[in-house]
Amino acid sequence: MPARPPRCAPKPTPPGCCAFEPPRPVQDVTAMSGLCKAIGDATRLSMLQMLAMARRPLCVCELERPFDLSQPTISHHLRILREAGLVRTSRRGTWVFYELNREPLALLRKLESLFDPGTAAPVGVAGAHTAEDAR
Repeated sequence: MPARPPRCAPKPTPPGCCAFEPPRPVQDVTAMSGLCKAIGDATRLSMLQMLAMARRPLCVCELERPFDLSQPTISHHLRILREAGLVRTSRRGTWVFYELNREPLALLRKLESLFDPGTAAPVGVAGAHTAEDAR
């Protein structure tokens, strides 16, 4: 086996480098990522829009009608939305009804704050800053 070349000495870092701490909890970002994945498909986003506009639980057959997709594909999309917590289900006989769960939508409203350096992080988070600190 050929000998490995010697490792280079680590490069010195400039002052202030490598000291950055994320200003918000990673859990928020992870939860937001899961929701973004769930709504990152046009069919699923359309389904959520339909549920929001209906303001009542919709039968799976009502959700199938507008799409040119097979029933298993519709069920797949609804399962992803359910697992992400964006829809709730209830069974009435053999039919399953879906309704929008608005609770996770509050997390999506925070999405813009991920890209705003002036947004204050929750108290107790390492590296927390406010708009005043940026001045």
